[in-house]
Amino acid sequence: MKNKEVAEIFRQIAEILEIQEENPFRIRAYLKAAQNVESLSRDVAEVAEKDELEKIPGVGKDLAEKIKEIVKTGKLKFYEQLKDNIPEGLTILMSVPGLGPKTAKLLFDELKIKNIEGLEKAARAHKISALPGIKEKTEENILRGIALIRKAKERMSLAQAMATAAEFVQALRKLKEVKQIEPAGSLRRRKETVRDIDILVTSSQPEKIMDVFTGLGQVKEVKACGPTKSSVLTKDGIQVDLRCVRPKSFGAALLYFTGSKQHNIKLRQLAVKRGLKINEYGLFRGNKWLAGKTEEEMFGRFNLPYISPELREDSGEIEAGLKGKLPKIIDLKDIKGDLHVHSKWSDGASTIENIARASMKMRYGYIAICDHSQSIKIAGGLSIERLKKQIDLIHKLNKKLKDFRVLAGTEVDIKSDGRLDYPDKILKELDIVVAAIHTGFKQSQRQLTQRIIAAMENRYVNVIAHPSGRLIGQREPYDLDMEKVLKKARQTSTFIEINAFPERLDLTDINCRRARELGVKMAISTDAHMLEQLRLMYLGVTVARRGWLEKKDVVNTLPLEKLLQGLRQKR
Repeated sequence: MKNKEVAEIFRQIAEILEIQEENPFRIRAYLKAAQNVESLSRDVAEVAEKDELEKIPGVGKDLAEKIKEIVKTGKLKFYEQLKDNIPEGLTILMSVPGLGPKTAKLLFDELKIKNIEGLEKAARAHKISALPGIKEKTEENILRGIALIRKAKERMSLAQAMATAAEFVQALRKLKEVKQIEPAGSLRRRKETVRDIDILVTSSQPEKIMDVFTGLGQVKEVKACGPTKSSVLTKDGIQVDLRCVRPKSFGAALLYFTGSKQHNIKLRQLAVKRGLKINEYGLFRGNKWLAGKTEEEMFGRFNLPYISPELREDSGEIEAGLKGKLPKIIDLKDIKGDLHVHSKWSDGASTIENIARASMKMRYGYIAICDHSQSIKIAGGLSIERLKKQIDLIHKLNKKLKDFRVLAGTEVDIKSDGRLDYPDKILKELDIVVAAIHTGFKQSQRQLTQRIIAAMENRYVNVIAHPSGRLIGQREPYDLDMEKVLKKARQTSTFIEINAFPERLDLTDINCRRARELGVKMAISTDAHMLEQLRLMYLGVTVARRGWLEKKDVVNTLPLEKLLQGLRQKR
């Protein structure tokens, strides 16, 4: 998929333009287009072929032509010309998250730093903080950014891993020789980032399967090819391993290769206590094979219910299973609507009616339009007058819709002092108020925490969106006392969002579980800016599942009237 390639080129263009002190709106245009292209559920090459690029938010005629050029040639002439105007070492420094282009230029000019290694050495030696105008915390941010880069090179996002695995699985499933096929590993456990992809198959003709697998169009390099196991690298540099196992061992192999390592160790300990042996071939008493065809069969031998892959992290799931206390975790089909969607009124790509119609096709009962508030001008934030007009339009639209409700909402900015971007007299006119931090990420933990607490204390705020502010592989979470935030959410009956956008997946699974323990209700939302992003809900649900959340823990599993009651309970 070209999505990541296009996004990376656009981000680097934005950084070069910032060094050149170009128009900030032009810089923002490239960053916005990069984010939306990267989050596409389809290959951008397919979108280009269908001449639908300008339907992507932030992509006009000019950027659409640039995307077509990247898709067709693998590079962009405009970008190459920009790079010719700045030294190569400066481009490398600008790739570090948390290091702004102007600071990168200062380090390049004053300290002659030209690579990541030199940057790390200078930061650890405190040479950077010695420069005028540079704070000591800058060095900490740089070191964190370098760590992010190295981690990002080792792992891919869950969305990218799922898309890559789907391509291979779909191609192999067409073969009549393939009887069973399933991805395994951390992908099957739905970890937020994945190192490589494992796929298991059963077949009576494994050699045929391996021949087809290593010859697929996505394959750039064959690392190994054997009769029952092969390994390839894709054109995107992703390693994919395929194993062929016997049908009688498929469940055992799937259990073993799904992991996690600690979960498997705990099962082995259980087996030893019962005089059994467990491995990827099955469950044995001595040399006698007892089970292995299915995972259910394997768990059943331990008097355990089936444990969903997302829970297999040795975080108490086996103990809970033995006691009959495993949660009945949420499923995608439980979701009744999306509580955070953007329209054309701010920085989205679709009309409110089109969003409603698309949501109805997904069998939702409601959708919340939460466009940006007035201070977020770069994202087309709505003035009070425009918000009032939008509310009126939504009320009129709802009279046309049958068995469906558009909720009038906002993603209101939490200002640096904790005040909200709209006055209460406007907020009370809305069905739902989603509050979020968009600026001042480098404030102290006390300041950031207090900003969110102040927002939750407002009687009209229903949801805190993308609470940690992180962007996976690009920006670390800001310094927040999450325990205080979650306890205040419980106290004020405020919902915490699980943002399903692929680069966010925020709140994390660990904090979701803590929220559940504290009795905090969650809202799973897509933060969609275009119609196809509504389908990203599945990513938010995977986070919730890993966080042990049940249907009752998530507010947008409620039917409309009960949801509205929940939204009104603070007022």
